[in-house]
Amino acid sequence: MIDFLIYILTRVNTAVNAVGSFLLAPIGVLPGWLSNTLIAVVTGVVLLIIFKYTSNQQAIGKIRDTIKADMLALKLFKDSLSITFISQFRLFRGALKLLFYGIVPLLIMIVPVSLLLAQMGQWYQARPLLPGEEAVVTMKINDSSDSDFPSVTIKSIPGAEVLAGPVRIFSNREISWKIKAHAAGCHHIVFQVDKQQEVEKELAVGDSFMRISAKRPGWNLIDILCYPLEKPFTKDSAVQSISIDYPQRTSWTSGTDWWLVYFFVASLVFSLVFKPFLKVRI
Repeated sequence: MIDFLIYILTRVNTAVNAVGSFLLAPIGVLPGWLSNTLIAVVTGVVLLIIFKYTSNQQAIGKIRDTIKADMLALKLFKDSLSITFISQFRLFRGALKLLFYGIVPLLIMIVPVSLLLAQMGQWYQARPLLPGEEAVVTMKINDSSDSDFPSVTIKSIPGAEVLAGPVRIFSNREISWKIKAHAAGCHHIVFQVDKQQEVEKELAVGDSFMRISAKRPGWNLIDILCYPLEKPFTKDSAVQSISIDYPQRTSWTSGTDWWLVYFFVASLVFSLVFKPFLKVRI
């Protein structure tokens, strides 16, 4: 079952990467705070529309009206212990009903939102290497006990040079190199594995926003979702993943990890702003 899901996700990523490269291309030229804000606005509006047409708006409206009536009862009859308990129970029941009616829209929205966040993460989660900066490239080898540790060398590394390595960490089944970037651009590091197989890894060098694939994943569902840009290695491949420790991006609105917090907060704010205009009851 997992293999089937991985196969489907790999196919989906191919299509989403093509769409994402077009729709998210403005990130490369706009200030980080502006691009993230614009995406949050569009996402908030789209999710509102999805919620409106995938939820029972009539039932939600009735529950909302009941909750308002119970809250009013708590204010008017605060001296009556019985009415207070009944109103509080009905408020709790109403909240559970609202949660129940939100399950279906949530399940529908979670897939496109996850794919969108994975695409955005390739822009905001890290920044490319600057010319002259150093980084560590790490290759994860298949951890099958029956497989030997392969001989791996870097055959070609355009736009950069190898400063040290390979360093083999047998306990972790890893091989690492230290590299130094030189020329700006999107390059491909070519590795020679056992003189029989060549594998590649993208390398991003530049001083602006670029789509960055920090890791070429192996046959792992979560990794393929989080790092969708490069084709994953197969389950029986001698190489299971290749990663580059790109520098973190510093910003409260579009920096490493913070971009996600800002995106969710901005999406929520704009959803509340547009909710009356779209006549959505949540």
